[in-house]
Amino acid sequence: MNPVTIDFSSYHESVTEALDILGAREVLARQSAILIKPNLINTSPHPVTTPVDCCEALIGYVRSSSKAEVVIAEGCGDPSVETDEVFDALGYRGLSRRHGVALVDLNKARLRKLEDKNCSAFPEIYLPVIAFTHFIISVPVLKAHSLAVITGTLKNMMGLVPPKYYSGKFGTWKKAVFHGDIHRSIIDLNTYRPPDLSLMDATLGLAEYHLGGRHCCPRVKKIIAGFDPVEVDREAAGLLGLRWEEIPHLSSIV
Repeated sequence: MNPVTIDFSSYHESVTEALDILGAREVLARQSAILIKPNLINTSPHPVTTPVDCCEALIGYVRSSSKAEVVIAEGCGDPSVETDEVFDALGYRGLSRRHGVALVDLNKARLRKLEDKNCSAFPEIYLPVIAFTHFIISVPVLKAHSLAVITGTLKNMMGLVPPKYYSGKFGTWKKAVFHGDIHRSIIDLNTYRPPDLSLMDATLGLAEYHLGGRHCCPRVKKIIAGFDPVEVDREAAGLLGLRWEEIPHLSSIV
């Protein structure tokens, strides 16, 4: 199914509209455990990170559709802070209290080892057990990326990987091993565990760089929702004025 892209009015209205058009209520109603995965790479506010208001609207939608347990989970990449500090700085601690939603630090979660010899970059990988017990909703923001060209819902899954195994070698960031061959790494990671549903905040957009820099002008003012993460990111690339056919991790996945 193609992703749904709508004009942004407010988080409550636009998240509800996009997910309703997508037909998400029926899918969510069948779930018993849901993991909301924002992009909280560091303590920088939106549009570097996913705004708490977007996730709050999503929690409301999930709760109106399903009796599932809901958690918010992230493993930050910034080597200078811990995930709990990011939750505190960006308002997710308050969100947790308001809605009774647990916060999970994926950098410290219990792990499972997986193997797939068809994955050339990572024929073996360690990922959190919770990634396989929960339905994952990836909630990225629209951003260009200095290495991957675009960081969308596929790259957002990098928050799953544990620094214990994947820091160092290609930089100081907690997931730096993935930077060595970033396009192949994104493909392999999503071979092991893609998101089940994606909701992208494309209300503003970063035009050049994933940690700051020039905002998209004019503001993009869109919300994208989809079950196919590849198609969501291809749609997002177009909003940034990029051709997805020229982005290796988007053109290599059929």
